[in-house]
Amino acid sequence: MPDKTVRLKLPSYGGQALIEGVLMRGSRYVAAAFRLPSGEIQVETEKLEGIYSSRIAKIPFLRGLILLWDALGLGMRYIMKAANTQTGEDEKIEGPQFILTMIISFAIAIGLFFLAPAGLAALMEKVFSIGPFIGNLIEGIVRLILIVGYIWEIGKMPDIKRVFSYHGAEHKTINAFEASASLTPESVKQFPLYHPRCGTGFLLILVIFSIILFSLLGPLPNIWLRFASRILLIPILVMVAYEYMRFAANNMHHPVLKYLSALNMSMQKLTTVEPDESMLEVAITAFKAMYQLENDIKLAG
Repeated sequence: MPDKTVRLKLPSYGGQALIEGVLMRGSRYVAAAFRLPSGEIQVETEKLEGIYSSRIAKIPFLRGLILLWDALGLGMRYIMKAANTQTGEDEKIEGPQFILTMIISFAIAIGLFFLAPAGLAALMEKVFSIGPFIGNLIEGIVRLILIVGYIWEIGKMPDIKRVFSYHGAEHKTINAFEASASLTPESVKQFPLYHPRCGTGFLLILVIFSIILFSLLGPLPNIWLRFASRILLIPILVMVAYEYMRFAANNMHHPVLKYLSALNMSMQKLTTVEPDESMLEVAITAFKAMYQLENDIKLAG
């Protein structure tokens, strides 16, 4: 059980599934645990400095930029580290190759999930003479269909399905901790597979807010301004969506928010799979390593 002396108020810990591993993040430290091909668990820890320890981390809306940085920097870096633990020395992705891979990956994501729906909606507005609000609604629906379709398809791949199982292990571990339960595979496996602060549900929130925000812009004179607005407003979308997710997660008892959170949780069915005990062991190891550094206290089983 977590030490009673540190359970005055539970902080909001987060995590991320990796290739044969799990990353757990606190406010000051991050820890990742990887299952090596040999079967052993390797742990890496890192102190969060820079933007994580700046005033931005405490300012509403601006603190959402940390979530964006997690995706662009920290998360991708640990995904590559996890991938490298599963390959030979000659196959590792590092240095310039890693930077190029990251740039190409995000360029494809922005093109597919932001620019393509915007272009299609602009074309439909012109061909069918529909207003900008309907156009933005169509854009948001197309964006959501592309996201869901992409996740659905890659989820059929055995390697990605294992990543989704580690995602489930991450959720179960945090749910167990927040319930003050024993952090052992036998105990943790009994907890829910879904969590209200999940990044998959965040995608749904992001799409909904994108419809609202892009509609407020009104009609734009040309397609290039439309494309530019979709890229430049990504940080604003992330900041607003992040604040909503925090608020909703802390007010699940409200009937309206409870219903909206149910939609959030339903999205997680796409990216979470029931983990086995070996995966739970990896997630628990990562969480304990992070928690010990955050609090200078060890967690018992």
